[in-house]
Amino acid sequence: QVQLVESGGGLVQAGGSLRLSCAASTRTFSTYSMGWFRQAPGKERSFVATISWSGAITDYANSVKGRFTISRDNTKNTVYLQMNSLKPEDTAVYYCAASVRGLGTNEYDYDYWGQGTQVTVSS
Repeated sequence: QVQLVESGGGLVQAGGSLRLSCAASTRTFSTYSMGWFRQAPGKERSFVATISWSGAITDYANSVKGRFTISRDNTKNTVYLQMNSLKPEDTAVYYCAASVRGLGTNEYDYDYWGQGTQVTVSS
C-alpha cells in the first residue's frame, strides 16, 4: 500500500506561481510512474501531468503545457508540480497519483491517490 500526501496548495493571484509537493510512503517510490490530476467544482477529474519512474519522460495536458513542470526526487520519495503563470481556470483540487503500470493520462491508469490539495487562483 502506498500513501500519498499532497501539500503546497493555496490562494494565489492570476499570473502567480505555486509548487505542489506529493510525498510517498513507500521504499519502492522509484518504481512508480507518478501523475497529477485536478478536479474543478462541478467537473470531472482531469489529467494534468505525468512523469516516468526515472523522471526522463514527462507528458502534459495541452492546457498546462509551457506553464507547469512535473519533476521528482527519488531520494526524497517526492513528486513536484511547479505551476507558473496561473490562471483562474486552474482553480481546482489537485491530486497526485502513483501507477505501477507506467505513464498514463487516464485516472484508471493509477493505483494509488492522495487526498488532494486546493489551488485557488483569483483574477
